[in-house]
Amino acid sequence: MDVAQALQELRATVEKARSMPMSSSAVINRTEVLGLIDQLESRMQDAFTASDDSFLVDSRQEAQRIVSEAHREREELVSETVVYKIAKRESEQLRSDAEQEATALRKEIDEYVDQRLANLEISLNKTIEAVTRGRDRLQNRSGLDRIDEADDDTPFPFAD
Repeated sequence: MDVAQALQELRATVEKARSMPMSSSAVINRTEVLGLIDQLESRMQDAFTASDDSFLVDSRQEAQRIVSEAHREREELVSETVVYKIAKRESEQLRSDAEQEATALRKEIDEYVDQRLANLEISLNKTIEAVTRGRDRLQNRSGLDRIDEADDDTPFPFAD
């Protein structure tokens, strides 16, 4: 029996009650009416509880939807705020500084390598000159040997 049925039964009980002569009052069975009222209270409590549960579930779902939407909107707003702009500017500055430092390091390394290669070039040139002088001496000595063979009285043009 639901609330509406309990109310109809209570109404029917009151309407069927015996009227008092010369009065609008009626004689009703107190136990029967109180029983119907108790049933009505119980049914109303069940209906309210079910309604409250359904309302709470719906309310929680709506609250979760609102919170989720608020988080999404907050994220959109944060991306447009001054904090975001400051962070972006600082990150660009850090990147620029890093690029400048990398360029300076590259230049310093290039200068170091160039200096080492120049020193190596000088050493190699000296070595080549020494090799050339040594070969020239060897060729001159070989030429002198031929001269010696041709004329043993001719002095050496070089002094070793």
